[in-house]
Amino acid sequence: MLRHIVFGIAASKNFWESRKEYIKIWWQPGQMRGFVWLDEPVNEPRSSASSLPIIKISANTSNFPYTHKHGSRSALRISRIVAETVRLNLADVRWFVMGDDDTVFIPDNLIRVLNKFDHRQPYYIGSQSESHLQNIIFSYAMAYGGGGFAISRPLAISLAQMQDRCIHRYPALYGSDDRIQACMAELGVPLTRHPGFHQFDVYGDLLGLLAAHPIAPLVTLHHLDLVEAIFPNSRSRAEAMNRLFNGPVRLDSAGVMQQSICYDVKRHWTVSVSWGFVVQVVRGVMSPREMEMPARTFLNWYRRADYKAYAFNTRPVARNPCQKPFLYYLSSSSFTNSSGMTVTRYSRYMEQRHPICRWKLPDPAVLVNEVVVFKRPDPSIWDRAPRRNCCRVISSSKAGNKKAMTLEVGVCRDGEIAGAR
Repeated sequence: MLRHIVFGIAASKNFWESRKEYIKIWWQPGQMRGFVWLDEPVNEPRSSASSLPIIKISANTSNFPYTHKHGSRSALRISRIVAETVRLNLADVRWFVMGDDDTVFIPDNLIRVLNKFDHRQPYYIGSQSESHLQNIIFSYAMAYGGGGFAISRPLAISLAQMQDRCIHRYPALYGSDDRIQACMAELGVPLTRHPGFHQFDVYGDLLGLLAAHPIAPLVTLHHLDLVEAIFPNSRSRAEAMNRLFNGPVRLDSAGVMQQSICYDVKRHWTVSVSWGFVVQVVRGVMSPREMEMPARTFLNWYRRADYKAYAFNTRPVARNPCQKPFLYYLSSSSFTNSSGMTVTRYSRYMEQRHPICRWKLPDPAVLVNEVVVFKRPDPSIWDRAPRRNCCRVISSSKAGNKKAMTLEVGVCRDGEIAGAR
């Protein structure tokens, strides 16, 4: 339940005006408890403050040593947010959840993840960086703070009791999250990894990562200022995120970004649905093993196109020019009471350019301008063993000049596989 969670959001006065718009996207006034911890006071209008967590000013940390040559002393105050929140002595708290001001949470999915764990036990839950080098430099055992992490109440209390002494022992560390992990190591508590927390230590287009999301609930997205808007025809990054929340997250938060793979056998097309985000249509048959691997539409944290730079497998966008995917981004979403199904529509991204293809296969750009996906909401999907939903091509039809492909996404039937027939 949301009432059992208290959020601690790290923020700074310099970025507050722009980044508070990200918090407004996911924050639910009156239902959530939490605090934005700033380095300096800000003048927040009353009308805006009502849609945000309570603003607090972090305690002075000038008495703590900090010797890293390339870092910032702000890491000290940010590392103490959990402890400062514990000391507020709020009632009925089971989890302390940390994030940055440019971190967006999917609250329902956060609850789904935390409900899997006993809050009475010491848990430290989060995820690592996408960058192999970042993990080597800082630690594979560390929850990256911007990607968000959760600490159970008893562990948070233990951390608050010893953290100031612990911080004095690690003046040479760079950030706040590695200081948290150093203290966790002293407490003997390892990181419990969950792939739904996303640090996004990348640059460029998140398409490849989100279109092949792990089979796990999407919990957070971070570094939204550093990557392109998830919907390329959006006015801003915040507007793009609002489109996701006001439609798919509201209709079926458990299924957001979940990938399904199927085939239009007659046309020899591979179809990949990242529900609520994008549909990709590829000429030819590509195996599920390849399609579930993120395509390198992004650069790594050090701005190099190096496939060895990631802490997971990736693939090129297209091995053959003819296999460059045709992209259909979410344009609308609704729920039909009579059928109990969500209806999401995806429009072809017209600005996308494709190389000349000499394969004698139908051209998706000529035949399909819109993809319509029917899906029944499945809030209990993560109560079962993890399995990708199945996708079925219902029809490819022409209605006047509007060419549409219709798909159905849902729980796999007995014996159903995502394989070309």
